[in-house]
Amino acid sequence: MPLLEFNNVFFENDNIKILEDISVGIKQGDFVSIIGPSGSGKSTFLKLCSHLISPTRGYITYKGKDVSEYNPTDLRKSISYCFQIPYLFGDTVMDNINFPYSIRNISFDKEHVYELFSMFKMDKDYLNKEVKNLSGGERQRIALIRTLLFRPEILLLDEITSALDMVNAQIVEGIIASLNNEGMTILFITHNFEQSRKFANKLLTLEAGAIKSLEVLR
Repeated sequence: MPLLEFNNVFFENDNIKILEDISVGIKQGDFVSIIGPSGSGKSTFLKLCSHLISPTRGYITYKGKDVSEYNPTDLRKSISYCFQIPYLFGDTVMDNINFPYSIRNISFDKEHVYELFSMFKMDKDYLNKEVKNLSGGERQRIALIRTLLFRPEILLLDEITSALDMVNAQIVEGIIASLNNEGMTILFITHNFEQSRKFANKLLTLEAGAIKSLEVLR
């Protein structure tokens, strides 16, 4: 049984078809790269995965159960979405890093936080920085760290290296590949054809809101 499955899913917005008749299964441990021209429905596909939006027709299951039957907060702890334009809140980086602990009523784990910052080649002093003073690439890495403090079962990544320089993009790619090797399921949107094939075991191509192809790479 697929971990996550789309069954004849349609999505419309203001009577405009964004996705049409999408049926696809994602298995535990898959690394699926999602490619296609702008406007093909890639981001909408990821938003449906985490139930940020609901299908107009059809249904989506996670572990065999319709995603609409899950508590949304609980579901998004298991299926986490990192947006192309990261959203950080509050005044400081610490406000963002402490948030996942506070909503779970768990004590802040300083050593775990420092370990993640080290993985991303970021100094722990970033915790004291104001959000407004961060670059786009720094914001993206902080958003990823926030997501990975409590590892989700499925990680949804929407062009998360587009704001990074080559060195930091390679660091992030390596972390994502390592997480996948440890069993995390990855869905990864990219416009970079070489990047799309670097780590993925499947390549999903969307075009005009429909699945053009699903290629097994390895």
